[in-house]
Amino acid sequence: MLKVTDASYVEGYKVFLAFSDGKTGVADLKDVLWGEMFEPLKDLSKFKNFSVSPIFDTICWENGADIAPEYLHDKVV
Repeated sequence: MLKVTDASYVEGYKVFLAFSDGKTGVADLKDVLWGEMFEPLKDLSKFKNFSVSPIFDTICWENGADIAPEYLHDKVV
């Protein structure tokens, strides 16, 4: 099972991610921020406030939003 093992804010809506398979890189999540859960994250002060959930093995925000690690893995460049 793929897991996000580390994440840090880069700039704008970009996040540096590290995965359990060894892949690392930056994902631009600007195009993901639509819909009820993600719309509030267009506010950069809220977007920056994410963490890696040890339960879900991906990045999560205080409002309960999260993104599947497999999707993030595909977005990394």
